Amino acid sequence: MTLIKSLKRHFLFAIAAFFLLGGFVYAKKYKLEGQVLDPSQEGVKGAKIAFLLDGEVEEEIETGRKGKFKEKLEEGVYTVRATMNNLVAEQEVDLSENTEIELVLAELKKPEPEEQVKRESISENMASQLSVSVPQTPSSVGGPNKDFILNELNFEIKKLSAEFKHISQEIDDLKALSKMWVNPLTIYSKEIILKNGSTVFGKIIYQDDKSLKVETLVGYLIVDRAQVVRIVDNVITEDTQEYVPEQIRDSYSPPPMPKLAQPKYTSANNSSSRNASAKFSANCVLVGNISEKKDGQGNIIFNGEIKNIGGRRADFVKVDFVFRKNWSGETKTLTTFVKGSYNTFDTGIVSDASLLPGAIGKFDLYVPNDFGAFIGYSYVIDWEEYQ
Repeated sequence: MTLIKSLKRHFLFAIAAFFLLGGFVYAKKYKLEGQVLDPSQEGVKGAKIAFLLDGEVEEEIETGRKGKFKEKLEEGVYTVRATMNNLVAEQEVDLSENTEIELVLAELKKPEPEEQVKRESISENMASQLSVSVPQTPSSVGGPNKDFILNELNFEIKKLSAEFKHISQEIDDLKALSKMWVNPLTIYSKEIILKNGSTVFGKIIYQDDKSLKVETLVGYLIVDRAQVVRIVDNVITEDTQEYVPEQIRDSYSPPPMPKLAQPKYTSANNSSSRNASAKFSANCVLVGNISEKKDGQGNIIFNGEIKNIGGRRADFVKVDFVFRKNWSGETKTLTTFVKGSYNTFDTGIVSDASLLPGAIGKFDLYVPNDFGAFIGYSYVIDWEEYQ
C-alpha cells in the first residue's frame, strides 16, 4: 500500500510539471492581419512588413495580392512597419487578441542634418499617437503632401466663388423686382390714362368698342372704353443716358414725368357735343396695337388700324403722335392720315381719309433717322364731320 501511494504521488507530480512546463513552451499566439495601401488607396503587392518588438525585428514578410498580409505572433506591443521603394508606414499594435489593421504608405519626410539626432524620438512620438485599426495618413509621417493642400485650397476657392455668384444673382433679382414696381414701363409698354385721373400700366390682351382687357402687375383688369382718355405706347429706344456727375449720382433722381395734355379736336363739334350725341356721331378708335419696326437705315415705321364705331361718316381722319424727347418734357409732333375711302365734298375737294360707319382704315407713320431719339410717345385720333 505504501508503494502504491508513493507511485500515485509521483504520477500526479509528473502530470502537474508537464502542464506547467507546457504552458511556458506553448505560449498562446494571436492573428495579426491587414492591408497595405499606396497614397491613392490601391493595394500594394510585394511591400515588406516588419514586426518589431522592443526595437528588435521578430518577423518579416511580404504582402500578397492586393497588399494583404497575415501573421501569428505572441502577445505583446509590436511596431508594424511597411516599406515599398521610398514609401513607408508605421503603426503600433498592442496585440492581446486577433487584430486587423490598415497601413497607408506615404513619402517619408527627409530630416534636416540638425534633426538627424532627433529622428528616433520623433518616430516614437508619432507611433505613440497612432491607435489600432486607424488608417495611416500622410500627416502621420511628416505632414500632408503638397498636392493634398493644393486640392483643398482649390476646393475652398470654388466653394467661395459659387457662393459669391449665388448672392450676386439674388441681388440682381431683388433689383429687378424693385425696378419693376417703381417703373412698370420696364415690363409693360401701355400707359392707359382714365378720366378719373388714374393711370393703368399694362398690356392690352383684348379690346373692342366697349371694353379693354389689360394685363397688369396685380392681374387682369376690364376697363370701360368710355372711361379711357388716352392710351400711350411707350417705346424705349436705344439712347445714351443722361450724364450725371459721379459726386451726386447716388442722390440724383430724374425729373417727374410730364403730365399729358387732354386730347384736342379740330372738328367743328367739340368733345362735349360728341359725348352727348355719340350714338349719332362718328367715333374713331384704335383697333389692336400700334406696331413698330425699323428698317436698315434706322428709320422707324409705325402702323395700325382705325375703326369708325360711330353712326356717321368721319372725314380727314388722322393720328397725331406726340413724341417725348427727354425727361425734361420736350416733345415733337408728327401727323399721319388714315387710308380710308374716297369722298368728294361740295367744294370739289377730294379726300381718301374718310371712314364710313363700321369701316376700318390703315395708317403708317414714317419717322426718319434724323428725327432723333425719344423715350416714348402718345397719340391722339382726330377727324372732321361734315353733312
